[in-house]
Amino acid sequence: MAIQAEHHAHGSQAEEKKNVHTEETSELVSAKDRMFKAPKSNAFGQSFRDYDIESERQKVVDDSDPDLDEPQIQHLLQTAEAIRKDYPNEDWLHLTALIHDLGKILHLPQFGELPQWAVVGDTFPVGCAFDEKNVHHKYFKENPDSKNPAYNTKDGVYSKGCGLDNVLMSWGHDDYMYMVAKENGTTLPSPGLFIIRYHSFYPLHKEGAYTHFMSEEDFENLKWLHIFNKYDLYSKSKVLVDVEKVKPYYQSLIDKYFPAKLKW
Repeated sequence: MAIQAEHHAHGSQAEEKKNVHTEETSELVSAKDRMFKAPKSNAFGQSFRDYDIESERQKVVDDSDPDLDEPQIQHLLQTAEAIRKDYPNEDWLHLTALIHDLGKILHLPQFGELPQWAVVGDTFPVGCAFDEKNVHHKYFKENPDSKNPAYNTKDGVYSKGCGLDNVLMSWGHDDYMYMVAKENGTTLPSPGLFIIRYHSFYPLHKEGAYTHFMSEEDFENLKWLHIFNKYDLYSKSKVLVDVEKVKPYYQSLIDKYFPAKLKW
């Protein structure tokens, strides 16, 4: 793996840069707070992303999501439609929301029938120390990489500012759908691809871990991921979207940003 380290930041300069990006992201997100209000609890009356309580939901496509028991197409459309309402001119973001979880087809027999642990759930970097902000961090001690001196330091095999493109992530539906988009020559902008690839990277965009690997472009794209995540997490609802009604609009976006035939 080629590691590029053209953008280095050390000590107080790195912290100052992180604070500036955090403030800019907060301003960008807060501008839309009046439009989209995040609920305090999920459809089951429980906290979002709480993996330590028993949920009333039954078996669904994605067992890693404690907040959802509707079909995946409804989650995708609910996310896309909520974003479309608040960001009507960002059609690339509408399409990104629609396709961000399509990589979960890896769980289906036609696409390899991978077990859910290999398809869904939070993602994290490998080749460096597992940050304590990773969900269920206590179980990471069972991973042999945690005992490998080459991998268990903060930087591991990478360098500060190398860019997330140069950091190997745990495998899942995020990276798969990102690869599908790239290999098929999508014209989605960089923030859209960043969202697809890192929307399950909660240690980064929720907890602020692993930012020392980020490049300038990563920080810019992270602003959009923060915006997207609010809709991805909080737009889940029992109010279903009429698929046939919105299908022509989203088909037009697919035709705009993707070729007619896709390689999976």
